Amino acid sequence: MIIVTGGAGFIGSNVVRALTERGSDDVIVVDDLTDGHKFVNISDLNIADYLDKDDFLARLSSDQKFAKGITAILHLGACSETTEWDGRFMMRNNYSYSQKLLHHCLEHGQQFIYASSAAVYGGSSEFVEDPLFEKPLNVYGYSKIQFDRYVRRVAANAEGQVVGLRYFNVYGPREQHKGSMASVAFHFNNQIREEGVANLFTGTDGYDDGEQLRDFVYIDDISKVNLWFLDNPGASGIFNVGTGRAQSFNDVANAVIQWHGKGKIRYVVFPDHLKGAYQSFTQADLTQLRQSGCDVEFRPVEDGVKHYLDQL
Repeated sequence: MIIVTGGAGFIGSNVVRALTERGSDDVIVVDDLTDGHKFVNISDLNIADYLDKDDFLARLSSDQKFAKGITAILHLGACSETTEWDGRFMMRNNYSYSQKLLHHCLEHGQQFIYASSAAVYGGSSEFVEDPLFEKPLNVYGYSKIQFDRYVRRVAANAEGQVVGLRYFNVYGPREQHKGSMASVAFHFNNQIREEGVANLFTGTDGYDDGEQLRDFVYIDDISKVNLWFLDNPGASGIFNVGTGRAQSFNDVANAVIQWHGKGKIRYVVFPDHLKGAYQSFTQADLTQLRQSGCDVEFRPVEDGVKHYLDQL
């Protein structure tokens, strides 16, 4: 059995899709469907079973046959809202839950591939998998870096595979349930359709209007990286996953406008509540990912946005 936690979420459902499309018929989705709207992300996927995230933990401890029958856990479930400041909730959901799954996999020799985040770098201008550059700006980023630190201590010499993937700015299909946390590509598309105008922030941190730079990475490429590590159980570590090339928010908006053949950009005042808690530049250093042997190629914004909107 392959377990995908957060399997009804954005990244998780796309990984499940990639697994089922290549013939895996033993994929179990674990999630929390309190927000039932997420069901659409898995309604078209031929999964073996669905379990609530709390029921899954209980079954791991009570059903030994089930627990030992797992081959890999792809742990993609988390609260990913960077504006959530309930630290107690965030640490219980993102940190403590992850610890339990890690120890289960270490005990049973099962592959453990989990979602970290570029949010661990926060205020840093260097994006290398090194503690020197890890400076989270919000409690979400802190929950992720604290688990990465725990992995480094506990699993450094583990015999089984333990992989942390630090995702940069992911966009693509099956993110519609994320609301304000959906990608800018998603929001720009809706804005152009409804109003003919894409709203971008004015300049911050020395960047011109709309010229803040992020490493925007397409979801299909994220799925390929997950499958590569699943197929290469000898590779372990914590790795950046992005294109390795920062592009501007203007680039994303212009790609959406080009696809529609209409629209324009409007710059809105940068909000006060994001000042000091916003990354104006991210760019994945892919050195360690490439050294692992992972050879997945990442498409630029212009190609990724077109593929995304073609599907929408």
